[in-house]
Amino acid sequence: MGPLAGIKIVEIAAIGPAPFCSMMLADLGAQIVRIERASARQNEPAPPDPLLRNRRSIAVDLKNAAGVEVVLKLIERCDVLIEGFRPGVLERLGLGPEPCLARNPRLVYGRMTGWGQDGPLAPAAGHDINYIALAGVLHLIGTPGGKPVPPLNLIGDFGGGGMLLAFGVLAALLESRQSGRGQVVDAAMVDGSNALLAMFHGMRARGMFQDATGMNFLAGAAPYYDTYKTKDHKYVAIGALEPQFFAQLLDKLGLDWQRYARVGFPVVDPATREWVELRSSIAAAVASRTRDEWCRIMEGTDACFAPVLTVEEAARHPHNVARGSFVNINGVEQNAPAPRFSRTPAQTPEAPRRSGEDTDAVLAEAGFSRQQIEELRASGALT
Repeated sequence: MGPLAGIKIVEIAAIGPAPFCSMMLADLGAQIVRIERASARQNEPAPPDPLLRNRRSIAVDLKNAAGVEVVLKLIERCDVLIEGFRPGVLERLGLGPEPCLARNPRLVYGRMTGWGQDGPLAPAAGHDINYIALAGVLHLIGTPGGKPVPPLNLIGDFGGGGMLLAFGVLAALLESRQSGRGQVVDAAMVDGSNALLAMFHGMRARGMFQDATGMNFLAGAAPYYDTYKTKDHKYVAIGALEPQFFAQLLDKLGLDWQRYARVGFPVVDPATREWVELRSSIAAAVASRTRDEWCRIMEGTDACFAPVLTVEEAARHPHNVARGSFVNINGVEQNAPAPRFSRTPAQTPEAPRRSGEDTDAVLAEAGFSRQQIEELRASGALT
């Protein structure tokens, strides 16, 4: 059932980081009801979206007073509410923290936004690229002398957003078990992205950091932490940060360790003669063999090596296969639940449901009679 079995969550449908948070919690056993808009995807098949797996779906018109009352009734019986709208949207609908906590004083009210619930940018639109730009993250990612490069939407939306909200929700749940009181969790992607920079704030204080695009040793500026093209025009990733691992890398590449012993760790100065020569030597060595040949030579050693795989290739790699890192749900290959638990393992995920597929069953469990459900549907509160 997973370690979160018994935790009940109401999720107001949104996109990106909020449903990612819900996926993480549902994967670990939380029972989640997703509130879809009454007009959303009606009569359409279930979406093949792993972010929406493992929860039931009901369709409610949140602009209908009776529909709002339905959601408040569900909130009375749950532990957590998750929402991902701009500040003030749910307040205008009558589902802000005040009425929800009045109905359920133990409720953890989880809010996912880009800029946060306050501050001059709070009401403005934005996306991952904007939030990581303001946090100082985007400026660091790219090639030396090049422009900043968006790292997909992994940092703001998911690492600094949905994962941060999941962490905050679980912390607030633990506290509520002791105090008997709920609270609001304000998870902002700009804050979470900044938190992911913690190590680099420390490196900056120690003089081990350059505040420039692509100029830090973990950004690809160091020849021993970068990607290189192979003979068959594929790529391998090298991350031999420590001297002992660097020595093994050079040995596997057929390069002389003593010749490059003066290369500093982890100071970054890509313009020095030694660094230019080292990068050129590594590139030439890697280009002499195919990616698969390098895998046979280096995988499983301390050379800190990995092939750069496509998403499709990653699902077939022996290590990922052995760990069951991918699962196939209704023909959709996707991430398996993580992390893993020794005593309360997560179950195989269930495919997403059609919008509103569970409306009647969920409301019946919440105490609504068949007549009440029919009346709500006739009023337009439900579909």
